[in-house]
Amino acid sequence: MQQLIHRIWYQGHQAKWFLLPLSGLFWLISTIRRALFNYGFKHAQVLPVPVIVVGNITAGGSGKTPTVIYLIELLRQHGYKPGVISRGYGVNIDGVAAVNINAKASDVGDEPAMIVARTQVPMVVGSKRIAAAQTLLADFDVDVIISDDGLQHYALGRDIEIALVDGERRYGNHCLLPAGPLREGLWRLNSVDFVINNGGPALNGEVLMTLEPAALCQVDSNLHDEFSQQHSVVAMAGIGNPQRFFNSISQLGYKVVQTIEFTDHQAFDPKQLNELSVQHSLLMTEKDAVKCRDFAQSNWWYLPVNAKLNSEFDHAMLSRLQQVAQTKKGLSHGI
Repeated sequence: MQQLIHRIWYQGHQAKWFLLPLSGLFWLISTIRRALFNYGFKHAQVLPVPVIVVGNITAGGSGKTPTVIYLIELLRQHGYKPGVISRGYGVNIDGVAAVNINAKASDVGDEPAMIVARTQVPMVVGSKRIAAAQTLLADFDVDVIISDDGLQHYALGRDIEIALVDGERRYGNHCLLPAGPLREGLWRLNSVDFVINNGGPALNGEVLMTLEPAALCQVDSNLHDEFSQQHSVVAMAGIGNPQRFFNSISQLGYKVVQTIEFTDHQAFDPKQLNELSVQHSLLMTEKDAVKCRDFAQSNWWYLPVNAKLNSEFDHAMLSRLQQVAQTKKGLSHGI
């Protein structure tokens, strides 16, 4: 099914014509929903600290998690105390839940577990982002909130919007769901503060982001073996664009004997993964690794990647954030 969807969205498969009526219904529902906020029938919840939303207008992965991690580190370097909220995709959470460094992906979601494992940032997940944000402010010392996804969650007031685009796949056939990958039309990009292009080539008005690989790490963090470049590997990925990962490890010179694609956010069967790694090392993404920590074998490895953006973006982001923070502070003092 995932391969068929990819062909429809990105390779011109004619099945899109049968799905266009459903895309029309999706357009109608989403248009009405936006109009309720635009015309004041519904109101967004405004929070006392700046809110940065990192999202996209397409379904599937486009690099949001590396961008969130980059922002956490950038803000910390300049004296801010960021916190993160997320829906916790694919898990059922009763209310909201704080994410600690040892949180299981099955309890809080793979991306939240990865973000906290990497950064130890204060983070709260829940299906209601406003409740998650309020809990974050009440229980942690934060002065900026980063929302991991949520560009279309208009109930949450936001001060800065960042839209990610996959530089290879871009916007596919430009159709709305389910005939295409778009959650909103391309017009939506005119209202965001930054469009970040993951992988390029970046078009006019887009900020190029590259993902730089680091040294391989063992999935079981209690082990400290050295990976030999002579090892052959089975590569697996359960992310939005698995082929990007496979291309990366091939370019890095790893000997890939087999590639396995899983559905994004899929829970893994330990028995299946054990069978894949009997004769070869198993190489996966960092997001997949957080789901395998409890049953990882010694020959399971993951490839960390770090987002890299230019200094112009850093300056523009920090300048915009400073303006927002000053405005919020002024309002809180009745100015």
